[in-house]
Amino acid sequence: MAGMADAPVNLSPGGPPETVLDDEPAEALAALDEALGRPEGERRAAVAAVARRWPRFLDAWAQLARLSDDDVERYAYSRVGYHRGLDRLRANGWRGSGYVRWRHPQNRGFLRALDGLRAAAAAIGEEDEAARCEQFLRQLDPDWPPADL
Repeated sequence: MAGMADAPVNLSPGGPPETVLDDEPAEALAALDEALGRPEGERRAAVAAVARRWPRFLDAWAQLARLSDDDVERYAYSRVGYHRGLDRLRANGWRGSGYVRWRHPQNRGFLRALDGLRAAAAAIGEEDEAARCEQFLRQLDPDWPPADL
């Protein structure tokens, strides 16, 4: 251990790296906005049509989960959004650590899906998974949860 106190610690000036997902297609964003604006009885099917047309659109999966009234469906939709989100994060340079913050609108679909997975896991009794999701959310964004979730 001799000399350890003299060894410099190199930290990046901005802290851990931050990843921002690429933009969703404008057409997909508009279609989701239109679907979410539909009457309540039509909304879920309209959002499902958006997810079917753009299966990599993370917020479509997160919104499908939010609109479901079944805990198992919410879990499944959220898990799809979460796993597709991990793929998208990796494609955007994320290497398993660093920030993915809510303040960037491009990240919100992934974070909504992860938060939906947290809530759905708790609802079906998967408390350990719910706790891991909660911890992951706070690691990705230390300001979690956002006021405008």
